[in-house]
Amino acid sequence: MNGVSFSETTEKGKRILLDPRTKLFLLLTITTLMFSTSNEGIMNIVKPCLSLVPFVLILSERRFRAAGKYLLLYAVCFVLERIALTVLSGLLSFLVLAVTSIMTRFAPGIMTGAWLISSTSVSEFIGAAERMHVTEKIVIPMSVIFRFFPTISEEYQAIQDAMKMRGIRFGGKNPLLMMEYRLVPLMVSVVKIGDELSAAALTRGLGAPVRRTNVCQIGFRFQDVFATIFCILCFILFLFQKQIIF
Repeated sequence: MNGVSFSETTEKGKRILLDPRTKLFLLLTITTLMFSTSNEGIMNIVKPCLSLVPFVLILSERRFRAAGKYLLLYAVCFVLERIALTVLSGLLSFLVLAVTSIMTRFAPGIMTGAWLISSTSVSEFIGAAERMHVTEKIVIPMSVIFRFFPTISEEYQAIQDAMKMRGIRFGGKNPLLMMEYRLVPLMVSVVKIGDELSAAALTRGLGAPVRRTNVCQIGFRFQDVFATIFCILCFILFLFQKQIIF
């Protein structure tokens, strides 16, 4: 099957396949518009629609627990934000609005970025960056980052499992010692993993004078066109929101 295993093809068939450039455009759109200060008119519809994009993308990868937690967190913060704006007043309104506004603006971008890193391989990112003619001074550090955070997550999970086997849990008699047993191995692993990923990037030929070849296949599909039109429409509504009567 042209060097692609059956298991890999089956796994890809379960999720929404998007080109890495489309994923970056989605991330740019969500982070930019969700951080905008406008909460009036048509933006009351655009922002909730944008906040549902990470939920749909994470749900398509069958990560039901993560998608449910995100949707519940955003829904609670969204409702509390509206209550703080319409019902509450004074210091209580300010405190509730400050916390909920931060969550409703940060959470969609963070979840989209996490989905982008987890769903995009290093080869796909490098291939897309080369087609966009991005300099290697950006491609090489970003390719290391794409593997750094997932590897750190796996390492922390392994440390957490080892601590549970030894009976070291939260709520014990010595919480500071518990944090030491978890954080010190993680910090050592972070340094080691960073060096190993940098060496792996050089081993794969990143930074070599000759042009690299990629096994992965990237390109725009129907879903990429749909996602791009959706992002452009959101930007148009944001730019001309004052002219739109809502």
